[in-house]
Amino acid sequence: MADSVSARGDELTPRQVVRELDRYIIGQDKAKKSVSIALRNRFRRQKLPADLADDIIPKNILMIGPTGVGKTEIARRLAKLTRSPFLKVEASKFTEVGYVGRDVESLVRDLVRIAVDLVKDEKMAENDEKARQLTEERILAILLPPPKNSREPSAEAAEESERFARSREKLRKLLREGKLNDRIVEVEVKANPFTPLEIFSSSGVEEIGIQISEMVPNLLGQRGSKKRKMTLEEAFEHMLREEQNRLLDMDQVAKVAIARSEQMGIVFLDEIDKIAGRESGGHGPMVSREGVQRDLLPIIEGTTVNTKYGMVKTDHILFIGAGAFHVSKPCDMIPELQGRFPIRVELESLNRADFIRILTEPQNALVKQYQNLLGTEGLEVTFSTDAIEEIATMAVELNESAENIGARRLHTIMEKVMEDISFEASDLEHGQVRIDREYVSRKVRDIVRDGDLSKYIL
Repeated sequence: MADSVSARGDELTPRQVVRELDRYIIGQDKAKKSVSIALRNRFRRQKLPADLADDIIPKNILMIGPTGVGKTEIARRLAKLTRSPFLKVEASKFTEVGYVGRDVESLVRDLVRIAVDLVKDEKMAENDEKARQLTEERILAILLPPPKNSREPSAEAAEESERFARSREKLRKLLREGKLNDRIVEVEVKANPFTPLEIFSSSGVEEIGIQISEMVPNLLGQRGSKKRKMTLEEAFEHMLREEQNRLLDMDQVAKVAIARSEQMGIVFLDEIDKIAGRESGGHGPMVSREGVQRDLLPIIEGTTVNTKYGMVKTDHILFIGAGAFHVSKPCDMIPELQGRFPIRVELESLNRADFIRILTEPQNALVKQYQNLLGTEGLEVTFSTDAIEEIATMAVELNESAENIGARRLHTIMEKVMEDISFEASDLEHGQVRIDREYVSRKVRDIVRDGDLSKYIL
């Protein structure tokens, strides 16, 4: 069916998936449970006979909750866990056919492009050793060009060949030890790093790009090459990329990428509540919103989309919709689209205890991030328990008095708390800095109390 995406992901049970998500995301147990089941069912389906597996459609998920509670992070971490192609796109960026805006089919093309990059990285890693060997030989040929072969074998020619081999091995040793990195060499580089196809593809009109690049190959000039001087270290990296690309079988990469997109692709449709709405009076924004829903419907139901890498079926791509649904409700979506999101999960708002845990517990906790960043300057930063509690308390107060942006409020407060220390860290002598409640209050409390000021700063 599909290629083996990730042995690790395949082996994870739903309980283990939740445990992995717990390392980065605090709370939201219902959402974690739902996505873990959806993930496991994908692997279960791949073990079934092909005729039966084709009839099992993915159970798309609709996450309902305010901003900053972890909706996007859950989907992103799930994709990383399985090395699945993952695309996050805002549904409000699309418009129905006939209006100015993005075509909904572009999300499938973007997903495949991401899958191609994933597969290319994996193949390059597999070929890395061979590519390094070939690059090393190319560099040595520049440093010490091989002698001209004599037509008639002789003792002198054999001795010269032996001397060349010894010199080459000495250079090889120096090269591997990095002692030649600063030497300047002249290498050949491509003068024009893009093609008409790439230009038009990146602008979102892929089919036009395909046609123009076929009909007018010289529109923007053919790829040329020129001589350029650079350090040997730079030359090695440049040639290594060339060798890695040369070893790639792009037909095979495209084939694997399409299979992975079809079987393991995850599309995260954020702000889906912004396109919820029914036709009202035959004109106005509601028409466009319903039009976008109707354009999305065949993609989510299952259709075939043409991309520059080949035809892609969307039948088994997992779609995760997300939105706050403050103004609109899921029932405001057209019935057909509602039916394509059978799993509904409501994410809970975060409280003070959650904020304290977010600051300290996850593997990528904010406190740990600042400690590691400033640790590069030789500065050891510690936070007292009451300092972390004060930051969490301020975040709750601001979310209640102003717009509730969830855990993102912690980022703005932490940045204000750490502003002076981050600025002075490079000039301070190696030492320690301890942040307590008094320091946090001195830096932020006045701004929190000033409601008008906090709206602009925090």
